[in-house]
Amino acid sequence: MAAMDLLGRRSALRILWELREGRQLTFRELLEAAATNPSLLNTRLAELRTAGLIDHQGEGYLLAPMGQDLLAALRPFADWAGRWARLGRT
Repeated sequence: MAAMDLLGRRSALRILWELREGRQLTFRELLEAAATNPSLLNTRLAELRTAGLIDHQGEGYLLAPMGQDLLAALRPFADWAGRWARLGRT
């Protein structure tokens, strides 16, 4: 499944997570927030833009509508993960 391949790549979900609040983040802000290196971030941003999950406007990156839909679809998993972590399963 192509979507799972993309989302399973290092830092892909982290980048989407950092953009979850709806404000634009510059490359430098994303670099710091995602705790990755410039080369990897540049590659993932290109892949996520090609997939229609993020957009670049002005000087920053933000979630595209499909990226917002993806995070909404992942919300039940995030809720489950929180319950799992509270049980000490980390």
